[in-house]
Amino acid sequence: MNVKPDFSKHANHATTAPAFLSVWDMHAYYGESYIVQGVSFNVHEGEILALLGRNGAGKTSTLRSIARTGSPLVTKGEIWLDHQPLHKMSSHEAATAGLGLVPEDRRIIPGLTVEENLQLAQIAPPIGWSLERLYELFPRLGERRKQEGVTLSGGEQQMLAIARALARDIKVLLLDEPYEGLAPVIVDEIEKTLVHIKEQGITTIIVEQNAVRALELADRAVILDTGGIVFDGSAADVLENEELRAEYLAI
Repeated sequence: MNVKPDFSKHANHATTAPAFLSVWDMHAYYGESYIVQGVSFNVHEGEILALLGRNGAGKTSTLRSIARTGSPLVTKGEIWLDHQPLHKMSSHEAATAGLGLVPEDRRIIPGLTVEENLQLAQIAPPIGWSLERLYELFPRLGERRKQEGVTLSGGEQQMLAIARALARDIKVLLLDEPYEGLAPVIVDEIEKTLVHIKEQGITTIIVEQNAVRALELADRAVILDTGGIVFDGSAADVLENEELRAEYLAI
């Protein structure tokens, strides 16, 4: 009889640092489909967490549940950000509290220039991320500030989507498949930007099918399988554990 490997011994929930974002016993449904099944994990301030798993494991659903998008429907659990109860908030309130979700489709607004996309998202007056500071972080956007956002290349649109999230002076950046369809050289550029964002103290959760790239960038990893957590520990431990990668990430 084949016995599934038990990686729970690798879990690393204990830490001396207080959690900045805490997800506790979260359950969520798409209609009658039970997608997120009692997920609990902590993320610390300034940390990059890779949220990984095979297709259908519940990664994007977990990310959307944290962002309070209303789809999937969260029926149980608590989500806390810097002592604020996100589980009691709407998506707009969660965004105001400091969450910035960059969805896979980026959702660049047609008819608006790069600068107008940023201005629409920017709080007034900007506290940490002025337009000029965003253009310093993303020089290509500065060069194309008067160009319509939807006419940018895929990599430039991803940069615009991240810059638009930062424009709201967020505390946590949620990235859903940020490398999808991008050339490796563009992924390199975006990863350098994410490291710089980390240096500014912003916490990041990244959902990414390119698990190796995500693990090389991240401090920690949470791996999902059929809606539940099978691993919570350091990203380096996943890279070093061939059995774990093969079982849950197919790499």
